[in-house]
Amino acid sequence: MNVYQRFGVPTVINAAGTVTRLSGGHMHAHVLAAMRDAAGACVDMPTLQAGASRVIARVTGAEAGIVTSGASAALLLGAAACLAGLDSARMNRLPDVADGRNEIIIVRSQRNMYDRALTVAGGRIIEVGIPDRYSGPGVRDAAPWEIEAAITPRTAAICYLAQPQSRPALAEVTTVAHAHALPVLVDAAAQLPPKDNLRRFLADGADLVAFSGGKAIGGPQASGILAGRADLIASALMQLVDLDLYPDTWNPPDEFARLRQLRGLPQHGIGRSCKVGKEEIIGLLVALERFAATDDAARHTAWHDILRAIVAAADGTSVQLAIVDRAVPLLELRTPDATVLAARLAAHDPPILCSVGRREENVLVISPAALTMDQATIIGAALRAI
Repeated sequence: MNVYQRFGVPTVINAAGTVTRLSGGHMHAHVLAAMRDAAGACVDMPTLQAGASRVIARVTGAEAGIVTSGASAALLLGAAACLAGLDSARMNRLPDVADGRNEIIIVRSQRNMYDRALTVAGGRIIEVGIPDRYSGPGVRDAAPWEIEAAITPRTAAICYLAQPQSRPALAEVTTVAHAHALPVLVDAAAQLPPKDNLRRFLADGADLVAFSGGKAIGGPQASGILAGRADLIASALMQLVDLDLYPDTWNPPDEFARLRQLRGLPQHGIGRSCKVGKEEIIGLLVALERFAATDDAARHTAWHDILRAIVAAADGTSVQLAIVDRAVPLLELRTPDATVLAARLAAHDPPILCSVGRREENVLVISPAALTMDQATIIGAALRAI
């Protein structure tokens, strides 16, 4: 009996990818061992985050970084840093911004459910551009001049969703932003692999970048990274950590030396509920070092092998199977009724859960990112039986 069975919780085969609703993927034994070691001792959390900053800076090329409780938390903390800077009084007032400098510009075609993190911090989203190329009537999207035209004295930052199809290019956006002394916060939650993306967005001028720790990096599901400018990272950390202490005892680590210029300690910050534990921080750091040291081609080949194992084990099935080569390769299952096939796979023992985002096309999608080779064989056999 495993620990889930002990509490009456059935395990599933997660063929949908490292999605939060299905608890992400599998952590490497080295990551698990590191987390167990971390759980056996206590540390000062700002000092631990200083150690994390050194690792994140080395791997990403950023000035500094912190570990967060996920990419959404990184967005919230990044927005809070852009809104408050190193002003303790502004930190105390968030999500209220008394002088109205709380507008965060986003290209309309880049809006998504996760940008709620910006408004939770106190931001007011300003949309620009008409996404004709998505809605179908034309080919236009936002242009750099439209972003610039939306900038006012109330603008605090520009947020950018890092996707291959995002327009304008990030470098064009950062050029506009920096001409007006505005920071650019990039949501790159799922933009790994390739591992070069750990540095790419910062190299394109981003001031802050948010990554998920529980997806391709292979860290704890409730972990993320916020990397970027040292002053903004220091602000984000200050709005995350426990500040229930006497101000005269506060001495921030050298990695966050900019916090020494604060005129006083703020209250617990807007990001206090985004608390991340020592186990998650250590697990993320070990996973990040391992991810950065692994060759993209080797990782890609391993994922391909899992998909090919599914196809081989499904030999004879009437379901049409096709491997699609992407940064994370996918297996498409084409069938006369995707809803019925998804239900039958979910009724399997153990349940097999695929991505159903394309069910209206009668296509299910399998990602190898959270699968083992043994599970690949089970999926193939289930498809053959169905």
